[in-house]
Amino acid sequence: MLQFFYSLFFRIALPLVLLRLWWIGRSNPEAFVRWRERLGYVEASEEPVIWVHAVSVGETIAAAPLVNALLRRNPDIPILMTAMTPTGSARARALFGDRVRYAFSPYDTPGAVRRFVDRVRPRALVIMETELWPNMIALSKQRDVPIFLINARLSARSARGYERVASLVRPLLCSINWIAAQADEDAGRFLRIGAKPESVSVTGSIKFDVEISDEVRSASTSLRRQLGADRPVWIAASTHEGEDRQILEAHQQIMSEHPDTLLVIVPRHPERFDDVARLADSMGLAVQRRSARNRAGENSGSSCQVYLGDTMGELLMLYGACDIAFVGGSLIERGGHNPLEPAAWGMPVLSGPHIVNFETIYNRLDAGKGLYITLSSDALASCVSQLVSDKAAADQVGRNALAVVNANRGALEKVVDGIVERV
Repeated sequence: MLQFFYSLFFRIALPLVLLRLWWIGRSNPEAFVRWRERLGYVEASEEPVIWVHAVSVGETIAAAPLVNALLRRNPDIPILMTAMTPTGSARARALFGDRVRYAFSPYDTPGAVRRFVDRVRPRALVIMETELWPNMIALSKQRDVPIFLINARLSARSARGYERVASLVRPLLCSINWIAAQADEDAGRFLRIGAKPESVSVTGSIKFDVEISDEVRSASTSLRRQLGADRPVWIAASTHEGEDRQILEAHQQIMSEHPDTLLVIVPRHPERFDDVARLADSMGLAVQRRSARNRAGENSGSSCQVYLGDTMGELLMLYGACDIAFVGGSLIERGGHNPLEPAAWGMPVLSGPHIVNFETIYNRLDAGKGLYITLSSDALASCVSQLVSDKAAADQVGRNALAVVNANRGALEKVVDGIVERV
């Protein structure tokens, strides 16, 4: 009964959702040009596909090693990737090119999902992390499509929320063939809210299996030469509104002790690039934009104080051009973002206190002494300044962070094996 009212509510709200999509499409045309996909009107598949759903950028990046492994293991089985956001879809295209198909995920109404499933004929549905869409799961189950929840995580707060709608959630969890949880705590919470014990495994997080290609390493080395090989460089990545001013103020404090220090700042969402550039300029900081490259594909950041990463798909490379990494979404109550990419570069990782989205990973980095939690912009400035002053200490923390990544690798192979043997 609860699912009936859920679907009814979504149907009633759909005109408003489409109106909002049109509004967003004014600044991002692709979001509205492909609006029919969101109603399930996608290109029909010639043969059944593995459907990989990654809601946005973070989940798409997390899915990359898995998709690459599936392509290597079963090159003849086509893969369809879906996302809810234009940035997620764009990131997937940048990662995989023409090796996979792309579509926006259908809105979770019975009609849209039914049309989508009928057209793409999935032989398996792979959902990244914790995207429990009732009609997506229920209608896939009706078609006998195996459903996998991969890299599954569930915070204590989210578990309490799901318990309030237990009559809706339990049937969904029982429809999932395999839940590959990141940690024991996640597995326990899934069991508590209704998952079947035989369907839950602890595989670890595939995010620990991050790989840095020779191409990315070369691009990072080239960029660092442009920025200044001898000056201290720190990065604030995946920042959100409400954090940028705190970070820029911290940078001003750092420059009072280390005047030649450079901040690379990378806002999480591209629509905020211009706002952050204006903010830095209004604070009297000299800004260079990554997008302002010359015909040779280069730009010089050697004379600027803030280097704005305003391009898509380059964050891993930007990390490699820096000495110290702050991971955003954590000075505000956003829940934090993935710290493993900078850790894989062997650099010290800094974060604010709000890390609930990646609590297990942060706990492991903290236990391995590869992480600093800073409670405020003042504390962030102090921590970066100390690391700039004491390079030996910074290098040791970076080695600790990399050791944590290396010690936790291996989840990817477990997950790929689990999917292949169940498809």
